Amino acid sequence: MTDLLIPRREMHFQLYEALDTASLCTKDRFNEHNVETFNAVIDMAEKMAEELFLPHNAVADKQEPTFDGHKVTMLDDVKVAFDTYREAGFIAGHFDYEDGGMQLPVTIMNACAGYFLTANPSSTAYPFLTAAAANVVKHFASEEIKSKFLPKMLTGDFTGTMALTEPHAGSSLADIRTSATPNDDGSYRIKGSKLYISAGEHELSDNIVHLVLAKIPGGPAGVKGISLFVVPKYRLDESGEPDVRNDVTLAGLIHKMGYRGTTSTALTFGENGDCHGYLVGEAHQGLRYMFMMMNEARIGVGYGAAMIGYRGYRYSLEYAKDRTQGRAAPNLAPDDDPTPIINHGDVRRMLLAQKSYCEGGMALCLYGSTLIDELATEQDEAKRTELAQLLDLLTPVFKAWPSEFGPKANDLAIQVLGGSGYTREYPVEQCWRDNRLNPIHEGTNGIQALDLLGRKLWQHNGQGLNVLLARVTADLKRASGQRTAPLAATLSVYLEKLGALIKQAGGDLQSKEQSVLLTNASCFLNVFSACVVSWIWLRQAVVAEKAIDEGATGQDADFYEGKLAAAQYFVNWELPLVQRDIDVLTSREPVCDTVKADFF
Repeated sequence: MTDLLIPRREMHFQLYEALDTASLCTKDRFNEHNVETFNAVIDMAEKMAEELFLPHNAVADKQEPTFDGHKVTMLDDVKVAFDTYREAGFIAGHFDYEDGGMQLPVTIMNACAGYFLTANPSSTAYPFLTAAAANVVKHFASEEIKSKFLPKMLTGDFTGTMALTEPHAGSSLADIRTSATPNDDGSYRIKGSKLYISAGEHELSDNIVHLVLAKIPGGPAGVKGISLFVVPKYRLDESGEPDVRNDVTLAGLIHKMGYRGTTSTALTFGENGDCHGYLVGEAHQGLRYMFMMMNEARIGVGYGAAMIGYRGYRYSLEYAKDRTQGRAAPNLAPDDDPTPIINHGDVRRMLLAQKSYCEGGMALCLYGSTLIDELATEQDEAKRTELAQLLDLLTPVFKAWPSEFGPKANDLAIQVLGGSGYTREYPVEQCWRDNRLNPIHEGTNGIQALDLLGRKLWQHNGQGLNVLLARVTADLKRASGQRTAPLAATLSVYLEKLGALIKQAGGDLQSKEQSVLLTNASCFLNVFSACVVSWIWLRQAVVAEKAIDEGATGQDADFYEGKLAAAQYFVNWELPLVQRDIDVLTSREPVCDTVKADFF
């Protein structure tokens, strides 16, 4: 089977038709680029993903990294892929020219990322984490720390991680125990343990730069006392080269269900009392700094989930076109030829669901990427504030919705393949295993629901929500065609219901109903996300309908018809499913709040 990654027709549509990414070239930051350079970079990413990342994806899953007590060993192919990626300049792709980057839009770099994530999410994790860690160092570290670590992180000579989770504290970062004691030389001595640290140990780079959350003794309690530190695997000599091994110890590798090619580590800091760490920015501001990395990572998690889902979708689509089984009406006689299973209605249902989830998730996260680019180039301070609030509001949706529906798409891909889908001889079961991590990491989807309902919706007097509703309203007015107007009308009904829920929630948060409301926060996230993704699909449908009305023919016409069918499916099949959540919220259904531990 061929063309299992992202068809260029799809990526062109997302970037240049659904989004006006080409217009970024008119901004001062990107004015040395044009659509040709954008496409050239995407060409390179596609070629590298197909030739260097895809071939060892299944092999790395079967032959995961090992630890012999001294060093971690993994497939040589991972090192080859990583080196080619970093030498091509992808780690520094969206960084400034002056930092050695290509100063490309985040939207274009995420388009490139789609190919790597579709091909091999495990090997892709090493450079992705490095770029995210480098971004934090660039924005918040002192010039001294930046000069020592940033250049080599951007070239991939040093890789990066973020070390948040501890054995007793996952989402509850207020309870971390890792400590950072000031030393006379201006550094700190770090002591503690961190768990589930992706890419926390390997031999791919000369050094590993851990971004570690820790508490300085005597600081404020809870999250207000968290600071952020650069803690390298090797301390540097006077020339900036790796020298003495820092007191960072690999306690062991963790064996995961998926993402097996990425080392997941348990790390001990300061076991011998000599782990040197360097404070990033101001003391007690660590969580704020780390959230910059986490928020970008949250868009990345959602996007990655959509891309892994998309890989399974593309494979099951090709399989359904090739695999013959049974007969389709009216050719039901025993001597009629068996038909490809795509001709069975229920198989088309499963394929259409996958298409709506994965292309919807892709479009959603690329939209989020454009918000980052708009924010980076907007000069008007009022508009910058609006963009920042909209981005902040939608971040829980960017992370949670695709990471729930990407694995659902993979589950359907397995079902399309039938018995073959359940075997390791076909790739879709690995897609599901890899994807199942995404609803968990970078803040579980339950945490995203609480963040949305308890904080993001109301901050700055609901400015983010107002900006969102203005954009949605504008697109509803654009959906005036014969095929898009009914979709807009259906979405409008659910937007009214969402508005009523928001009004009710505002009151409940100030009353005795707060506990029930927050317990049912996932229901609110479901309703809010379904409305947002329906809007994202409506935007795509408007473009497709216009193209058809203007005379699209052949494969282009089929492509646009597919977009309209997926939009119709999502709005008419998936959006109404949130009525259950609306009923639970409206009635303040209490069972999940009142049930006691002893009742189970």
